[in-house]
Amino acid sequence: MSDAAGRSGEPVRGRSVRFRLLAIALLPMLVILPLLLGVAIYRWNAKFDATLISKVNGDLTIAHQYLARILEKTGVQLRALSLSARFHEVLATDARGSLRDLLDETRKETGLDFLYLTNARGDVLASSPPLQHRPRSDWPIITSALSGEVPATGIDIFGNDELAAISSALAERARLDLVPTPNAVPTDRSTETRGMVVHAASRAMLPDGGAAALVGGTLLNQNLEFIDTINDLVYRAASLPEGSQGTATLFLDDVRISTNVRLFEGRRALGTRVSAAVRSAVLGEGRTWLDSAFVVNDWYISAYEPLVDSYGKRVGMSAFWRSHSAKPNTRHW
Repeated sequence: MSDAAGRSGEPVRGRSVRFRLLAIALLPMLVILPLLLGVAIYRWNAKFDATLISKVNGDLTIAHQYLARILEKTGVQLRALSLSARFHEVLATDARGSLRDLLDETRKETGLDFLYLTNARGDVLASSPPLQHRPRSDWPIITSALSGEVPATGIDIFGNDELAAISSALAERARLDLVPTPNAVPTDRSTETRGMVVHAASRAMLPDGGAAALVGGTLLNQNLEFIDTINDLVYRAASLPEGSQGTATLFLDDVRISTNVRLFEGRRALGTRVSAAVRSAVLGEGRTWLDSAFVVNDWYISAYEPLVDSYGKRVGMSAFWRSHSAKPNTRHW
């Protein structure tokens, strides 16, 4: 009986040894290989993100330089007008109609939304288009231009009533209905009525020797030509790999006022808002954001930079995103 038990136990022990040997042989493939594969995928994702972050940082630099050039160009154009012989001839004749015609011609040639001449007391001597009410005269760029020879330029935020004092059309263009956006800071507001303006002023001398300022500006709210030009500069044709997407946006506070981000059926994502995390970092702390961010309804590798007005206050952001179809999206809202 014991011999039978011994004989029957031999196959069991043999199978057990074979299973152990097989397990030892398969261990590298079943445990180590998946571990190495996981580490490789993680490192690939990290390098992929680092590459995209580097690219959107470069995109942000291009946009920053373009905006700086727009500001400089606007100041130079006003300075050229203030020094032109034609301008001084018109001033010398004291013909208000001729001065208004000159300002209207210059405004259209330079692409400005408004252009006017004001004296040191804040009286408007001529304007294009005709002003609805007397505009504010205490802007830092105006006081700076009145006291110096160098044109003053900057980004300024105009209230809706301040825009309406210049043009009712500008006040209407600035108005945007806010779109409920996941991950944004809760708000009771339903509309954004303020306007972000490229604002410039240049000193001019009146015939009586008094100081004056030529003041001009361009409203950036819903200025699709401005944002599309930036996007074309940053993401030139065929500059992105197949399946990639690049987008540009301008924010007033945390609201998209000009963007080529689409919601649906070709509608731009105007009035949508930035995520709370990005708002806190960029507007709250003044940091440049270079990381993944939630954009309208998905995640992108993003770059956000704060925009500062002529008072030195953070008032908005410029932002760029890149996505690539080759990289799976693993985060959802």
